[in-house]
Amino acid sequence: MFVASNLVLAVARLLEIVCWAYFWMIIARAVLSWVNPDPSNPIVRFLYRATEPVLRPIRDRLPTFQMGLDLSPMIVLLAIYFLESFLIGSLRDLALSLR
Repeated sequence: MFVASNLVLAVARLLEIVCWAYFWMIIARAVLSWVNPDPSNPIVRFLYRATEPVLRPIRDRLPTFQMGLDLSPMIVLLAIYFLESFLIGSLRDLALSLR
């Protein structure tokens, strides 16, 4: 049973790394929105292409404020934090219970 436990633990760790990488991409995208980046920069284009499919549906559902404040990155960051706490924590507990 330790093989299944190690597999579940490895999946949990992999999901944790993916969540944290996306977390930092969202933060980088939010910081870039404060300045006027060069749109032809490959890093800027990558960040926009990687984060826009998640941010756009949330941005469409949120009300806009008079100041043009975009809260969609904050919602996504909270969702990532929830996923890490709930899903990854549950997978780790499952892996430990399989041992």
